[in-house]
Amino acid sequence: MSNPSRRGALKLTAGLALGGALALTGCGRDGAASAAKASATPVDDTPATGTLNVWAAQGDADVLDKVIKPFKAANPKLTVKFTLIPNAEYYTKLQSAIAAGKGPDVAQFFPESQAQFLDPSILRAVPDGLVDPKSFFASLWDAGVVKDVAYTVPWYAYTYALVYRSDLARKAGVKAPTTWDGMVPFLKALQGAGAGHGLGADIGWDIFNGQDVAMYAWQAGGSLLNGGKWTLDTPQMADALKYNASFFTSKVADTSGPTFLDAQPYFVSGRTAMMITGPWVVGQLDTAAKKDGWTAAHVATAPLPAGPSGSVSFSAGGTWGVLADSGNAQSAWKFVRHLARPSTQVAQYKAYSSLPAVVSAWDDPAIKGQPLLDAFLTQLKNTRAFPQVSTWQQVATRLGKEMEAVAKGTESAAKAAANVQAYAESLGTGAK
Repeated sequence: MSNPSRRGALKLTAGLALGGALALTGCGRDGAASAAKASATPVDDTPATGTLNVWAAQGDADVLDKVIKPFKAANPKLTVKFTLIPNAEYYTKLQSAIAAGKGPDVAQFFPESQAQFLDPSILRAVPDGLVDPKSFFASLWDAGVVKDVAYTVPWYAYTYALVYRSDLARKAGVKAPTTWDGMVPFLKALQGAGAGHGLGADIGWDIFNGQDVAMYAWQAGGSLLNGGKWTLDTPQMADALKYNASFFTSKVADTSGPTFLDAQPYFVSGRTAMMITGPWVVGQLDTAAKKDGWTAAHVATAPLPAGPSGSVSFSAGGTWGVLADSGNAQSAWKFVRHLARPSTQVAQYKAYSSLPAVVSAWDDPAIKGQPLLDAFLTQLKNTRAFPQVSTWQQVATRLGKEMEAVAKGTESAAKAAANVQAYAESLGTGAK
């Protein structure tokens, strides 16, 4: 699997959120949402025409011109112009363009961080019948829905699972843990088999750690937002913080490393023996080991261990939306519809290893024949969307900082949960 710099793609959203949500214009969200739903013109099957301006972040979109060759051949009177923007600048430039009324016809978004754009003054509602919502992983579709109106269509998917040194597990005579209680013993066994630390934990203490603890809170049976109110100061959130801290207090993970960029070299060298990470890592390990076939002989994957309420993870990836002021909306939706077809998503996988958001595409032999992806497919079927509110990114960032204090023993889990709750309440949800 290729390296689309997922962390970089996500990291840019924190800065945007900290700078404030996108300024919205037009009518209020309640009334406008209903209007948007009613005015979503059905998309016909005639050829697309005119010019289509498409903006996307560099990475998975780099191969789009190749992937859509069948679409361009079927629509010869359509000109598609791609603008690919570095991840670190993408949302900022898109935000500025939209505010100036100079946005593209179609734009890529990230389902885990697109909430500030889900508004009828910014995006058009997905037309009824354009795609089958049930064909996608449910949480990816849900991430684009506000007040029963869908604004984005999923494109590619990823989530987190366990990636571990199968050779060390065999040596230790242990199998991947299926519950929280089995995690630390499994990691200690990997250390006993020769690993420096069992877990290469993420020690950025930032928004990504916040996403992790949100995932653990779900596994503990908690929620993040309920009825428009933050629900972070709960026993379940405290349990999530304690669970994460247990990796450090038990010495199976180190608060000083590896850093994000060091994670794979540490793993290949045996300084660590497991990562809780996304599927793109799998395809990078042969390169890190400087040996073809290293991954097949040394690596296995498994779904996340279940907490008291199961093995739920979060959904992430890429989506597409059509801008409210697009001058060529019919052609834009035809482009989005093409990208949502199983055959196109398989072509995208073959070109860039982007995992499909359409469930049926996983049955293609090119994907189904990759055993290390099985755990990610299992996990994608049990995921949730992060809160679709504009302040979630700030709240997740604060969660990451509080995780650090608990992991290093300078703050109790209960106090950390209370701190996050107070911070989240001071921000609100950004809802109109």
